[in-house]
Amino acid sequence: MTEDTRSADRRTLLEWIEADREALIDFLSRFVRAASPNPPGDTREATAVLTEALGADGLPFRIVAPQETMPNIVGSFDGGRPGRHLVLNGHIDVFPAQESAPGDRDPWSGAVEDGKLYGRGVADMKCGTASSVIAYRYLYRLRERLSGRLTLTAVSDEETGGRWGARYLMENFRDEVLGDCCLNGEPSGIHTVRFGDKGTLRFTLTARTRGAHGAYPHLSESATKIIVRVATELEALEDIEPNMPEEIRAALAEPAAVAAVESSLGTGASEVVPRVTVNIGMLHGGIKVNVLPDECQMQIDVRIPIGVDREMVRGRIEEILTRYPQVTLEEHIYHSYPYSVCDPKSDMVKILQDNVETLMGHRPPPIISLGGADTRFWRWEGVNAYLYGPNPQSMGRRDEHVEIEEFLHIVRTHTLSAYDYLTAADG
Repeated sequence: MTEDTRSADRRTLLEWIEADREALIDFLSRFVRAASPNPPGDTREATAVLTEALGADGLPFRIVAPQETMPNIVGSFDGGRPGRHLVLNGHIDVFPAQESAPGDRDPWSGAVEDGKLYGRGVADMKCGTASSVIAYRYLYRLRERLSGRLTLTAVSDEETGGRWGARYLMENFRDEVLGDCCLNGEPSGIHTVRFGDKGTLRFTLTARTRGAHGAYPHLSESATKIIVRVATELEALEDIEPNMPEEIRAALAEPAAVAAVESSLGTGASEVVPRVTVNIGMLHGGIKVNVLPDECQMQIDVRIPIGVDREMVRGRIEEILTRYPQVTLEEHIYHSYPYSVCDPKSDMVKILQDNVETLMGHRPPPIISLGGADTRFWRWEGVNAYLYGPNPQSMGRRDEHVEIEEFLHIVRTHTLSAYDYLTAADG
């Protein structure tokens, strides 16, 4: 394929996106309005929005549903010549929504106001998943120009660990979904490309004592006080120093990378990337103010950077608990996983950077995610997998939103980058 043909195709793709601008915004809005909180995890209504769009254009796909209420979409088509295999991955399920307060928008409104589209899950990650579906749709029109294969995986169980989503596909349909590279639109911020995720350990810790009346502390220890002491000791985990590979440390220390991290993830984020962090996500104990609690439960989320041994962190936690025989520990196995990392200098990184520079005037540096994503399943198999998506700072908030122009930018970037990746070998 000549450069003139490539240039013409790229112009055509951008023209299609611009011509469909209002339809694409409406598509994302309808996707957001189809509530898909996980838990409980029923994504059938939201999945139907995607399958209706795919079916309307006669695109190849099928449903893989190990759980009836959690269908996954898998689609694939070949180009006109042999070549590489690119996988577009996104998830359909989202965080549960908080109960609306007076004056709040409906969390499932999909409302467009002041250049923003609002709703639970629009940042994490219906914007990115919609972009994958749209890119798949446009590239199908040009499939004879492509070399290799394009696969779409839209899954329904990311928020609760992937047991019935990406993990299930990788374990049962590995040859179909593995590919040579994976591109994902999780919220990364448009100023960065993410080439790795921290690992996690998640536990429920439960303290149990005899309990007593609150005026009789001599009769029993307080389960709540025990858990508070454990929580205080867990803070010491954040002092662990990572033994990070030099090439990754150097990539993260680049001034452009530091500035991009701070811009995308908030002031102070660059200091968090290489650190162990401990979040006390849930704490519950007691039945009444004047009753000494006989049980208190705490759920913790530990994020583990590249260069820190997860087993060592687990050992530190277990060592702390030896001082608290009243406390038991249960690991959340589907939410506990090692960190993942891939090549920060691959051709897909360069393709993404080139397209963002052309479209937006800046080159997003490669960084490590603070949170986790399904891309880890590909990286663990040795496949390069990258995130490029919207600003993450509103995800999980009552006013979760994406900028309309940011959404359209991500559509353009994913569409052009997928095209470039599947035509680059034509040389």
